[in-house]
Amino acid sequence: MTIRPHIIRSKKLRRLANGKACVMCGIQDGTIVLAHSNLLEHGKCLSVKSSDLMGAWLCGKCHYEYDQGKNMSKEEKRDFILTAICRTIMQISKEEIIQIGN
Repeated sequence: MTIRPHIIRSKKLRRLANGKACVMCGIQDGTIVLAHSNLLEHGKCLSVKSSDLMGAWLCGKCHYEYDQGKNMSKEEKRDFILTAICRTIMQISKEEIIQIGN
C-alpha cells in the first residue's frame, strides 16, 4: 500500500533559493531555484510537483540535467536529488534559516 505524502506549498521556502549557490556544483549565477524532487514518494505525479519540502537549491544547468538530461540513469537521478535535498537542508540549518535547538 502506498501512502500519499502531504504536499506543502510555501513561497517562503521557494524564495530561499534566491541568491544562493547551487548545492551540487557550487555555482552562484543567479539561476538558483528550488528544484522539486521527481520521486513518487515525495508527492510527484503527472502534472503535480512534489512537496516544496522535497526540493533542492539547484542552478539552471543542474536542474536541467536532473529533470531532462540524458547523462544520468534513473538510479543516478535518484541519488542526485536525495543528495541535493540533504545538502539544501544542511545549508538551511548552517545559515540558521531554520534554527534547531536543544
